Amino acid sequence: MDGNPDDSPTLDRRAELSEFLRTRRARLKPEDVGIPSIGRARRVPGLRREELAQLAGVSVAYYTRLEQGNGRNVSAEVLDAIARALQLTDAEHAHLVHLARPTQTRRKSPAPRRQHVRPALRHLLDSMEGVPAYIGGARSDILAWNRTAAALFGDWGKMAPAERNWARLTFLNPDYRELFLNWESKASDMVSYLRLYAGRNPEDPELSALVGELSVKSEQFRKLWATHDVKEKGHGVKRMRHPLVGELTLSYETLHLPDDDGQFLSVYHAEPDSESAEALRMLASWGVDPVPR
Repeated sequence: MDGNPDDSPTLDRRAELSEFLRTRRARLKPEDVGIPSIGRARRVPGLRREELAQLAGVSVAYYTRLEQGNGRNVSAEVLDAIARALQLTDAEHAHLVHLARPTQTRRKSPAPRRQHVRPALRHLLDSMEGVPAYIGGARSDILAWNRTAAALFGDWGKMAPAERNWARLTFLNPDYRELFLNWESKASDMVSYLRLYAGRNPEDPELSALVGELSVKSEQFRKLWATHDVKEKGHGVKRMRHPLVGELTLSYETLHLPDDDGQFLSVYHAEPDSESAEALRMLASWGVDPVPR
C-alpha cells in the first residue's frame, strides 16, 4: 500500500453497529420468532424495530437509539437479550459486544505494529513435512509457511509482502479463483473473517486501506462486505484444482495462538489413503522453499 497508513481513515464504529443490527434484523422473518404473518403488508424486510424490541424486552426508543449506533452505556444483559432475539451465532454475539462496548477508546489510531513470527513457530512449520501449513495474522496477512504450503497455494516467497494477504489473493488474483473449486464459499468466509476482525480493531488504518482497495477493485467484495456477515476462523473442507496434480479435497484446522497477537496456525490434510493424499505427497516432494518475510 502506498502512503502512510496513519493517513488512512478508520472504520466508523457507530456506523458499523447500526448496519450490523439492521442487517441482522432484516434477515429474520416474523415466523422465525413466532409472530403470525397476517394483517397489513410489511413495508420493510424482516422484523420491525418494535417487534425486535418486544422480543428483547427493551423499549422501542432504547432499541432505536442502539440501532442508530448509540451504544453508550448499554449493559451486557441488554446485549445478551438482543443477541437472543436476533438469533445471533456466538461469533455474531461477540461482534455485537465489540461494536457496542469497545474495551477502550483511542483519540488517534496507533501506528500498526509489524507482525513477527516467533522462531519456534517457524521451526514448527518446517517440521510439519507433507502437510501444507502457514501462520496467519492480522487482516488475513500470511506471515510464514512451509514448503508444502508453497507448493499447494503458490510461491508466496516471490510476492511482495503486501501481496501476501488472503483477502487480496482471493479477490484480486485470478489464479486463486481457479484454485478453489467453490470460490464463492472461500470469498464469503474471507469477508466474514475480516468483518469480525474489523469489529475488534476498527481503529486499524491498514484494515481500512485494505477494505477501501478491495471495494474499489472488486464488485464481489463490495457486495459481500455490505452483508455484515461475521464468522470465526475454524475448521472445514476445501476442494481445490491444482494445475499440477488436479483436484484435491482437503480438511483444514485453524489453531489460534493466544500469546502471539492474534496469529493463527492453519493446517491442511487429506483423508488417509485417498487420491488427495497421494496428490499431496506428490506436491510435498516438489515443495518450494519458503522465503520468510
